[in-house]
Amino acid sequence: MLDTHHHLWSYNADEYPWIPANTPLAQNQLLAELEEVTSAAGVTGTIAVQARQIVEESAALLEIADQTELIRGVVGWVPLISEKVEENLEHFSDNPKFVGLRHVLQDEADEYFLRDDFHRGLAKLPARNLRYDILLYQHQIPVATKLVDRQPELGMIIDHIAKPKARNGRIEAEWRSGMKELAKRENILGVKFSGLATEFPESDNIDPATIRAYFEETLEIFGAERLMFGTDWPVCLLRLGSYQEWSNTVIALTSSLSSDEKDLILHKNGETAYQLKS
Repeated sequence: MLDTHHHLWSYNADEYPWIPANTPLAQNQLLAELEEVTSAAGVTGTIAVQARQIVEESAALLEIADQTELIRGVVGWVPLISEKVEENLEHFSDNPKFVGLRHVLQDEADEYFLRDDFHRGLAKLPARNLRYDILLYQHQIPVATKLVDRQPELGMIIDHIAKPKARNGRIEAEWRSGMKELAKRENILGVKFSGLATEFPESDNIDPATIRAYFEETLEIFGAERLMFGTDWPVCLLRLGSYQEWSNTVIALTSSLSSDEKDLILHKNGETAYQLKS
């Protein structure tokens, strides 16, 4: 199994102001912790994804990744709107584990998605064989589709199935129609089935039927060739008891599929989308 989405950090409240105090997130979550939880879950490879929007985040994640064969790729961050973006990309591009970039678009206004300087930076990525992770909420899908259309040469991956509003027993129509439109774009290389547990309101229990419904809907829209497993660990611990709880959930959801389909979702699609080195 390849976990296509997790984070790592040396916890500091000033550097991670979004992390709630007195939660499992408010502590170091580094290589030792990752090795422990992945080993228990039978996960043999991972993609580490940025959690801070500073260049040092990319350097820190790559330094950890270079210590282990478990972390097969890093989705980092550089200031794509900077006129010096080429220098930042050059600094990291020699590392074969540097596979992509992400910006926390979910926190930006719609205008940011279409900024000319942002797209100037995005346009630098295909020549360096880098992918781009799109982090957004469901209401941002229309403007994200415009972003995707402006960068047809750039392979992109949708994080957390575009963060739908998880309400018990209901698939959001806005999410469904938007994802169907995104799925028409050939440069959408994959969509991560991750992050859904934390989209349920805190007042609601996590409903297994709703999780299954979103899995089946995403599978129908994107096919087994573009759906991929991710955990969003340790963020998932805000609502789940363990890393393994989510990995077991996804294994159960794929249990009725063919062995080839399961292998695609749990392993191969992540390798293909991120062009991982064997």
